[in-house]
Amino acid sequence: MDLVDTPMIQTLSRALDLTSLRQRLVSENIANIDTPGYQTRDIDFRGELRRALSAGEAGPETVAVRTLRGLEQRPDGNNVSIDRESLLMAQNQLQFQTGVAVLRSEFNRLQLAINGGSNA
Repeated sequence: MDLVDTPMIQTLSRALDLTSLRQRLVSENIANIDTPGYQTRDIDFRGELRRALSAGEAGPETVAVRTLRGLEQRPDGNNVSIDRESLLMAQNQLQFQTGVAVLRSEFNRLQLAINGGSNA
């Protein structure tokens, strides 16, 4: 096993990939808020992370992006809600920042182990 290819780093990497994909989808949804007939797109973050980890799949290109049904739809057929998308964007940013912080901590832990327990 590669020193930096630990299960924790693999998990964090997949989580960051998924948050990046979700951020792109939220941005696309917001960009299409005035597009007649546009339907909100999203992913099941937890389900996709669980699936990727159990199947050993490597990246967002294998993620099932779905069109959300059942959201309130305007007369023009568009169902994008700026409130929902803003909340998801904030939540997603927090998930990404948390993932980066944990990844940074994991690399610091590895560096400490390489240096024999000293901070030098």
